[in-house]
Amino acid sequence: MTESNEGRETVHHGEYKVPGGKLLVADVTVREGRLASVQLSGDFFLEPDEALEAINRALVGASIDADANTLIARIQSALLPQTEMVGLSVPAIATVIRRALSRTSDWRDHRFGLIHRAPESPLLHMALDEVLTREVAAARRGPTLRVWEWDRAAIIIGVFQSLANEVDAEAAGHAGIEVVRRISGGGAMFVEPGNTITWSLIVPETLVQGLTFVESYAFLDEWVIQALGDMGITAWYVPINDITSPGGKIAGAAQKRINGAVLHHVTMAYDIDAEKLTRVLRIGREKLSDKGTTSAGKRVDPLKRQTGLAREEIIQRMIESFAARFTLEPDALTENERDAANILANDKFASEAWLRRVP
Repeated sequence: MTESNEGRETVHHGEYKVPGGKLLVADVTVREGRLASVQLSGDFFLEPDEALEAINRALVGASIDADANTLIARIQSALLPQTEMVGLSVPAIATVIRRALSRTSDWRDHRFGLIHRAPESPLLHMALDEVLTREVAAARRGPTLRVWEWDRAAIIIGVFQSLANEVDAEAAGHAGIEVVRRISGGGAMFVEPGNTITWSLIVPETLVQGLTFVESYAFLDEWVIQALGDMGITAWYVPINDITSPGGKIAGAAQKRINGAVLHHVTMAYDIDAEKLTRVLRIGREKLSDKGTTSAGKRVDPLKRQTGLAREEIIQRMIESFAARFTLEPDALTENERDAANILANDKFASEAWLRRVP
């Protein structure tokens, strides 16, 4: 939001890239707690032309505290039956208004640091996510894109999942697979070195200000959809936290918010041993089907199969796609961050109390 005082008026600016759609911009004036003027713009398509002004007028008078449903109702009441929208939607308009009224930032306002280190243990990865998110929240570190490399196979369960319900501990032990619990919600992940692509995107909460929790997933994954498109993969977002394609599910995301920073981490399936997955996870056939295969004898390999590229090449192309859109610079962990992560890995994530917080 940009804001300037003009008597009792304030002027606000917000932007929202509609997932799978176009850029939507809102410039609004607020007077005495209500929208006094609204100007929507962007590279979307809207017919008839008069619909834009009708939407602008319909929003005038709305309270700055109005929720999305209230704004949506105002917009819908102003639309003619023959109105057509391409690249935007009524909920997207409500979203950009809320972003304009919040203290938001834009992707272009930030310089992202890229951390891509040698393979590390699952426990250290869990700790690094928490430590780096707290560093971004405290403004000691800028927004960060961290690519993970695994030094062993692991099962990572969500913070609210039951260990006993999700994992066959005996089978995992026989297979030498480590089990850890992360700080974000969502479902269990099965990872093997060289067979998955995992990263964390850690940003100030201002980047997703004005978005609902569900909208923030789509917003933070939009660059991934574009990066996959650059590699010839038609992919799309499936609420709340999946990315899929005609060849099956590609990725799943999870989030955690800490003191004004957002941790958004994603695991993509490159070439997973589905037979091993079904032995160590207590997983039904329906969920396995959701991951891109209907037979436990098959491999979950949408990225390998659809791109024909080596895993390392896919990672490099995704980094290049991110860098082409935003400011991305090589970065490294500080000594304090490394020390804090090692301590947290041992004291918290390696503890039975944390692993079995939901038995």
